[in-house]
Amino acid sequence: MIRVPLDTPEITDPALWQEIGDFFVRAGWNLVAAVGILLGAILLVWVLRLVINRVVNRIVSGAKSKANVDDTQALERSPLASVRLVQRTRTLGSILHNIVNVTIVVIALLLIVNVFAPNALASLTLLTAAIGAGLGFGAQNIVKDVLNGIFIVAEDQVGIGDVVDLGLATGIVEYVSVRVTHVRDVNGTLWYVRNGEITRIGNLSQGWSRVIIDLSVAVDSDIEEVEKAMLDTAKGLAKDPKWRTRILEQPEVWGLESISGDALVIRLVMKTRANAKDDVARELRMRLKHAVDEMGITLPALNTIMPTGIEGALRVRGANPPKTKPNPVAPAAVERPVWRPKRTSKKSQPQPGGDAAPGTSPEGTP
Repeated sequence: MIRVPLDTPEITDPALWQEIGDFFVRAGWNLVAAVGILLGAILLVWVLRLVINRVVNRIVSGAKSKANVDDTQALERSPLASVRLVQRTRTLGSILHNIVNVTIVVIALLLIVNVFAPNALASLTLLTAAIGAGLGFGAQNIVKDVLNGIFIVAEDQVGIGDVVDLGLATGIVEYVSVRVTHVRDVNGTLWYVRNGEITRIGNLSQGWSRVIIDLSVAVDSDIEEVEKAMLDTAKGLAKDPKWRTRILEQPEVWGLESISGDALVIRLVMKTRANAKDDVARELRMRLKHAVDEMGITLPALNTIMPTGIEGALRVRGANPPKTKPNPVAPAAVERPVWRPKRTSKKSQPQPGGDAAPGTSPEGTP
């Protein structure tokens, strides 16, 4: 015999249908609220993305209009070098897009959970706090990388195409994000450098560069004549239509840099665009070599070659350490030889009672 519970409502009970109706009404309103939250989140994301894109486009368009160019690639040949502003703006725009998306999605999920289960949000808050504390200890390096990356991008410390020295890697920057920076060295190795590990940045591509050439001449050379020839050669390069767009200021001769018994070193400097330093330096060296040959000056043979600036370990096309010849070592003091008796066999030993050498008589006669 099956016993029916006394509190079971009957199918014809109006209160039962009232409760079912209230449940579906609440579920319907909750569903409508969830859909409204989703639509509001999508609308908010769309509005914020529109605002960010408009700001980015206005900055990029302003940089292009100032440089009087139509595309971003042409900015690299512009004297304003506004391509750095464009790169930084677009990178920050992508970062803001990601931040907006993550923030709005998290808020929308919390609001939806609060609609369907109001009492679960308190326990979820405690769980979120515990998870956040665990992530704070476990993912602190990631947070450090992201924060440092945001400052690197916002402050324009590096840009795509820059030649940089990050301490951990040296080469050309191929990609910059909020967590890692990609650097390609001269050997073709692609280095992934975490932004949190970067403590100092040496950028060889920002603003301007300076070509420094130290010309060594013989000690009996006419210094004024050599300086005049060097300056005329550098000015001729600066007036050349092919090279004058890469040179920012007129060359200068800083004078006699050093004096030694082998040579006189005269320094010539020229201010150039950052990305044209190597090309200008090579062309200037070639012209100086021709000028020196026309003057009939023989360059002295130096014992040591010391690259400076980008010609050292930080040059674009390779890490060239200073090459030096072995230093001559002073010979040690010659000691006077000490006479020692020559060892002889038993057959050639002198007879007892005589000190004569083998082959001589005791009287000293052969």
